[in-house]
Parts: sequence; C-alpha cells; structure tokens
Amino acid sequence: MKQQHQPQARTQHATIRGHVTYTPGDGAPIAIPEGPVELITAPDSTTLSWTTEDDAAGSAAIPKD
Repeated sequence: MKQQHQPQARTQHATIRGHVTYTPGDGAPIAIPEGPVELITAPDSTTLSWTTEDDAAGSAAIPKD
C-alpha cells in the first residue's frame, strides 16, 4: 500500500502594524491589535493567532480559494 504524502502546516511569525481587522462570519469587523502574530499555513487555510495586552487570545482563519 502506497502512503500519500500530506503537506504539513508551516508556522511563521509576523508583526501587525496599523489598522487590521477581520470579520467573523456575518459579524462586525474586529480589530487585530498591533504587535506580534503567529501565522500557521495549512494546505486549505492560514490561521493568525495573537494575544492582547490583557492576555486574551485571539485567532482568525483565512481560507484559501
């Protein structure tokens, strides 16, 4: 039986500078705070993760077309 090679997720780090928002579902835009974010790229999407000044965690997934 031949094994299929599954592409693995890749993690990168970036910094948000300026006004950046995301819109969860049908909701109102939510600001991503300035500062470091982690980007996890998978075959079907990229996920941004961050922590706010009060240590609350946030994340947003961006699906690929």
